[in-house]
Amino acid sequence: MEIGTGLFTCQRRPDDDRPMTELYDEMLTLGRAIDDAGLASAWVSEHHFMEDGYLSGTMPSLGALAAVTENVEIGTCIALAPLYDPIRLAEDTATVDLISGGRTTLGLAIGSNPREFDAFDVPRDERVERLDDTVGLLRDAWSDGPVTHESPFHGGATGVDITPKPSRDVPIMLGGAAKPAVRRAARTADAWCAPSSLSVGGLKKRVDDIRNVREKEGLDGDFTIYVLQHGFVGDSKEEAWDAMKDGYLYIQRRYAEIFSGEEVTELSDERREELKEQAIFGTPEDVVDELETYRDALGDDIHFIFRTYHPGIGTERMVECIERLGTDVVPHFS
Repeated sequence: MEIGTGLFTCQRRPDDDRPMTELYDEMLTLGRAIDDAGLASAWVSEHHFMEDGYLSGTMPSLGALAAVTENVEIGTCIALAPLYDPIRLAEDTATVDLISGGRTTLGLAIGSNPREFDAFDVPRDERVERLDDTVGLLRDAWSDGPVTHESPFHGGATGVDITPKPSRDVPIMLGGAAKPAVRRAARTADAWCAPSSLSVGGLKKRVDDIRNVREKEGLDGDFTIYVLQHGFVGDSKEEAWDAMKDGYLYIQRRYAEIFSGEEVTELSDERREELKEQAIFGTPEDVVDELETYRDALGDDIHFIFRTYHPGIGTERMVECIERLGTDVVPHFS
């Protein structure tokens, strides 16, 4: 089982007075720490028009991470596919892949926030079709020769030869928990990313479905299961929770706003307790025990994205957590 981390959002909490440049410097510092610690991957996330500056430029951020790392896989978890011009996305992803020496994974999903779709002038009811179209166009654009894919949304792409090509076929990961999204990933992508809201039982059900679909349809190429969960490594469960909670609960409140489209001023006590129960935190031994539960249910061939980036909790704290993941947790699963 591989273990990576992220997701870099570069949000500035109201109680954080650092300039945005320092938040992006922090991301690069943590990227170097992830690479040095021997973790498998580092990820950025995407949203738009957030007052806290939530990261919107996925490709520039991945390019910067590629330049300061040597071995770690870098990727988007998740890029909002319907909001992109897929030809430009094909070009930018190929560029990042070349800078990184073939270490890029492109994670995509349909998105949900009405404000984002309105601002990009993209109808929300076209989300699924635009995602499918983007995947098909990307694969065609990265292959030899001009694009032959006939897009209903980007008709001018046909006949264009995207250059330069990436160093290899960039893996495409799709997100989503609903059955159609899971099966779409099984059929059209190279990987699926499970959202952090799923229980281990819910994960197993979906992973079994993916494996059954691929077996029935004769899809025998490599396929990666990415599992996403928030957490932290510390000296004790209490210390680890104390370190992560302010950033973790802050970002969960902002996600509630993003997904609902409405302002959320406070999480209920019940919701806060649910989120605490859902997260994985504590000593290295505590974390190993929790991750073993996932491995027992899903098997060895999963990639766990242990989400240790929590806005505003301090760069040093997060570096220490990453280092402990590398020295005290990763070796157990190697």
